Amino acid sequence: MEVLKLVESYKQDMISTMIRMVAIPAISPASGGEGESKRADFLEGLLKKMGFEVKRFEYIDDFGKKRSNLIVEYGNAPQKIWILSHIDTVSPGDLSLWKHDPFKAFVKDGKIYGRGTNDNGQGVISSMFALKALKESGVIPKFTFGLALVADEEVGSDYGVKRLLNEGVFNKKDLAIVPDWGAPKGDKIEIAEKGILWLKFKVLGKQVHASTPEQGLNAYRVSVKLLNLLDAELHKRFNKTDPIFEPGASTFEMTKHEANVESVNIVPGTETFYMDCRVLPEYSLDSVIGVAKSVSKQVEKQTNGKIKIEIVSRDEALKPLPKDSRIIQLLQKSIKQVKRKEAKLVGIGGGTVAKFLREYGIESAVWSSQDDVAHQPNEYAVISNMVDDAKIFANMFV
Repeated sequence: MEVLKLVESYKQDMISTMIRMVAIPAISPASGGEGESKRADFLEGLLKKMGFEVKRFEYIDDFGKKRSNLIVEYGNAPQKIWILSHIDTVSPGDLSLWKHDPFKAFVKDGKIYGRGTNDNGQGVISSMFALKALKESGVIPKFTFGLALVADEEVGSDYGVKRLLNEGVFNKKDLAIVPDWGAPKGDKIEIAEKGILWLKFKVLGKQVHASTPEQGLNAYRVSVKLLNLLDAELHKRFNKTDPIFEPGASTFEMTKHEANVESVNIVPGTETFYMDCRVLPEYSLDSVIGVAKSVSKQVEKQTNGKIKIEIVSRDEALKPLPKDSRIIQLLQKSIKQVKRKEAKLVGIGGGTVAKFLREYGIESAVWSSQDDVAHQPNEYAVISNMVDDAKIFANMFV
């Protein structure tokens, strides 16, 4: 097929575009960056050179930084399919764990290494070049191609998808693919996401010299007790499994821990830690919060400490996308035609912008072909996957 041959011919261009894009950091100001505006400048320029009209939706965030979203629509068919990727990235983290500069992408063994190559650079590049192939082939697409390159996904989407939904960019009759999660062979389509709850626990005791602990209250010790009891109770109370999800059970993980005292000989009077909860749709997040409060009160009585709980973030789970949804049928068909694979339908514990689209009423599938290396040091995208994904996207519109 002419369109698929065109995509294959773009391989080197796709690689060089990824390398140039990675060199432009797009980290949220909330994480110490400058946002994605400069990266949007680069991508907008490329899209215009390809011959597309680009609409730019830009918002100023709480840090006074521009947060940029790019929208392209190609074709005049009544049914529109969006391919929606995010152009922001997380920070590189501990640079000592990287073998090379995370913002100087390079190719090795069929992979492109660099921060954001996998999350979500592969989706950005594959969707752009799928669109380019359709235009250059002269094919009249049977669906209108909606390309959305959005901001702020890594820190809540307040200046990305959420704003675009409010602007009326998307219609409830539209369909969407979000290439922000995938399996290495491209044989899994995500149709459901768990509820996500982030809790902050602040434990108050009394700081004293470590040689006279009886005069104070060790907030660290109270925290350990709280963590042990909370971990056991949450896994006991929310113990059901659902085979559609990977993993199949709700998860409750202790994650971030804030620094306490600066000296070994000080009993800490304050301890602050966080918990990341990924909860199956059949459970409400309020029920999880209720257990956290109940266990905290129990520990307060046992230790005389004080425990404050703050909800950092919460997103209730939605019902899974119906297996017979139009977007699922179209995507499965294209995967089978291009990759010769039957795509299995699954649920995940991670969160994507598909949640906001689904909540709005848009049938949205999450799919790509990728290894699970997002947010890791030495992140990479497999080049053959990037090219094949572009073929599958393009093939849907022929």
